[in-house]
Amino acid sequence: MLRHDLLYVFLEAGQSPFARFVEKAKNGAKCETRAIVGTMKEIVQEGTPVLRDIAQPVPKELFGSPELARMLKDMTAALDSAPDGVALAAPQIDLPYRIFIVRYDRILPPSAPEEARTTPDVGVYINPKILKTSRRRVEMEEGCLSVRGIYGHTLRHERATISAQREDGSHFTRGGGGILAQIFQHETDHLDGTLFIDHALDLYEFIPEGDAKERHGEHAS
Repeated sequence: MLRHDLLYVFLEAGQSPFARFVEKAKNGAKCETRAIVGTMKEIVQEGTPVLRDIAQPVPKELFGSPELARMLKDMTAALDSAPDGVALAAPQIDLPYRIFIVRYDRILPPSAPEEARTTPDVGVYINPKILKTSRRRVEMEEGCLSVRGIYGHTLRHERATISAQREDGSHFTRGGGGILAQIFQHETDHLDGTLFIDHALDLYEFIPEGDAKERHGEHAS
């Protein structure tokens, strides 16, 4: 899922950050993204079969293992290299397991202390299950690291509570509203083979300048 200051609605002047992002782009501002290179796991795109499969639960024997640690390291590295991303599900790097991670530091509001917004804070959710959601649903802007350049509006539950396991196998429950609730729903959709474009309204295309240059073999300045 993509970064809040490009997509999400804050309780400010009534204009979404994505709208402000588009306006800046129209005025000539450059919007840089970085490619995932080298031996790092690539974030796969729509059309890759794993994105449409139902992910497998992580088995008991994998908890606390070097194999699980490596998967989480690969997921974290892939998300780190997508500076506009706030969360990533395992199928997005071709791993068939029910895991997603969240960069909490990237969903903080602009008013949060700079140190909190620039220090990586990764949450790990293994074998997650949404326990309950609010009745109220809200329309939210949404994008996806596996559907680059396409955005739209989705109806998401305003609040959600999720249960999951940590890397050591211990269980926890966490509730959230707004952006975090949206992430819970977006990422668990991934684990069930669903992409946001399957149910989004008003889909539209926008390719930041950096992405456009990379697609033509150039590097953004």
